[in-house]
Amino acid sequence: MPAAGSPTSVAPVDAFELPAWIGEETVTWVAEDSLGAGHLVHGTLHGPTETTVCDVLAGDHAYPSAALDDVLRRDMHQTWSLGQVLLLAYDERLTLAAPGRVVDADLALESVRRFAKAVGAPPRRFSVTLRL
Repeated sequence: MPAAGSPTSVAPVDAFELPAWIGEETVTWVAEDSLGAGHLVHGTLHGPTETTVCDVLAGDHAYPSAALDDVLRRDMHQTWSLGQVLLLAYDERLTLAAPGRVVDADLALESVRRFAKAVGAPPRRFSVTLRL
């Protein structure tokens, strides 16, 4: 049984397998949780006519349980060092994994900017709504 707060499943996601509208339409990522208080912020991507879940994860969080195993954490750091963001299915929810222990405004914005690039969209087509 996973430790409290641990995901039940984590798997890589290929950006090319995401719905096409994410890379083709104007998209807003809306945070459903407040920022600055935890390592996982649930959110939703909103297009003109469609929505899908998309969370931001601070993958270096380690207590009381690790957010990611060592292999995925290394992959996250490698991906970030290349100017990209690691895409995961974290408890079956699309999740942007970024280095850090807490998701703050800077980490959320940069993660979404890198996500836009991952789906082949200019970052200017993405906007972000945060909760304080």
